[in-house]
Amino acid sequence: MASSVQIKLLRSGNEAILLNVAQGVFDNTVDLDITKEFLSDPRHHLAVAIDNDLVVGMASAVHYLHPDKQPELWINEVGVAPTHQRRGVGKALLAALFDEGWKLGCTEAWVLTDRPNVAAMRLYSSVGGKEYKDDLVMFSFHLNPKGD
Repeated sequence: MASSVQIKLLRSGNEAILLNVAQGVFDNTVDLDITKEFLSDPRHHLAVAIDNDLVVGMASAVHYLHPDKQPELWINEVGVAPTHQRRGVGKALLAALFDEGWKLGCTEAWVLTDRPNVAAMRLYSSVGGKEYKDDLVMFSFHLNPKGD
């Protein structure tokens, strides 16, 4: 990883850091109201990579609890600016989230990706992820009370 890149776990009050984000880090424009809500929830985690005050990478996760399971860390998304890809930024972001999960008592972290997403497959394998050999199927539900 480039020596000028620093990894930071954002907390409530750090929203302004996301005012200066490189292209390609997030899928959409960052909404500061939603960011404030996200960061105020102690089960939500956002690690960012910062290079000269510019956010060049992020990884988000949720500390997931369920009555009959040990706490887990669900990795929602990893995004790195094209200018900083293949330089260890994604690995460093995941390491920060894994460390936070461990501190919170999580026994496992998991992530989903599309098999054709070669970059994600390479990243998750490189940090010790074990690929499930079973065919997993994900369903998505549009939540609309009117059924439209």
